[in-house]
Amino acid sequence: MTRLFIKLSNKKGRNQREFLSNCSGITGVIFNILLCILKFAVGTVTNSVSITADAVNNLSDAGSNIVTIVGTKISNKPVDEEHPFGHGRVEYISALIVSFFIFIMSFELGKSSVEKIINPPEVKFSIWSLILLICAILVKFYMAYINSRFYSITDNINLKAVKQDSLNDCIATTAAIIALLISSFTSFKIADGIIGLGVAIFIFISGIKLVKDITSKILGEAPSKELVKDIEKIISEEKEILGIHDLIIHDYGTDRRIASVHAEVSANRDIMEIHDIIDKIEKKISKELKIVMCIHMDPVITDNAEINHYKELTEKVIKEYNENFTFHEFSMVKKNDRINIMFELVVPYLQKETSADIIIGLNKLYKEYDSRVNLIITVEHSYV
Repeated sequence: MTRLFIKLSNKKGRNQREFLSNCSGITGVIFNILLCILKFAVGTVTNSVSITADAVNNLSDAGSNIVTIVGTKISNKPVDEEHPFGHGRVEYISALIVSFFIFIMSFELGKSSVEKIINPPEVKFSIWSLILLICAILVKFYMAYINSRFYSITDNINLKAVKQDSLNDCIATTAAIIALLISSFTSFKIADGIIGLGVAIFIFISGIKLVKDITSKILGEAPSKELVKDIEKIISEEKEILGIHDLIIHDYGTDRRIASVHAEVSANRDIMEIHDIIDKIEKKISKELKIVMCIHMDPVITDNAEINHYKELTEKVIKEYNENFTFHEFSMVKKNDRINIMFELVVPYLQKETSADIIIGLNKLYKEYDSRVNLIITVEHSYV
């Protein structure tokens, strides 16, 4: 079935994402309703509260599948006057709603487990019930596989949430089987409650991890190293670009990203020629990476021996101070017997020194090489 859905989704981009997300959602609704009916019947026959609670959870899972369909549909809407960057972030919000179903499952399972520990019910074993529950696990595992495959193709975080929900169901049902066997064939009647409580805690932790992942996207997380390398590779292919810095990427949903970067070029080159080169790079990034790119041109002086000397000296001093520091936007102004050197210093986020201490330290070290120099530094962090 998975291969058939992928084969049918012969369209690329947003249309493929919506098609595969709908396939996942519709399949999930059907399977979850069937599992709800199945588990409710098994729970009634065996008098197992955990299995009955698991049946109710499958009904909520069907609801999460519907949220996935609706969320993907809305996120695929084109841009409009009120939303010039599209509706892609709705996908993150709908995934957050799906994650809340996981917390509901954890709470309900934990509540029923505590009740069973206090007042353990008489559990009745049935071989047919056992077989049906094993089949339910296989179905849920297959649903997790489908959503995992579709997520790898579409990068739709809703599918990641539904996949985790399906895996949690596999764990919960497996635990219910173990508890059923222990409670039926031993005198340890509270096993159903203890195991159920352990599973509830595990599911709650997985929900927290999922929410953290989703909220990170909503808040604006750093882009992947692969994406940064792809952008840098395309820009550096043009020999006229001497260096880049201040790369910023804004994510408004899959295939809805906007980026900006500063590109260093020789101050001696014709500005119209450089403009054409930058325009060419922007179009190539848009075509290959589906990113709206804006490149700011930074002219740098390359044929002044004195400036080049102090630029090389600055690099040496910075590396001596901390090899993890980098700099850009270098400029120099001479006035009488004083030399002011200005640049922006990029430091790691985990750097413990304050900006003021770094500036003082670099000035002190630099004066060991040239006492005339005064450093005017802007300390910043990288956006990627």
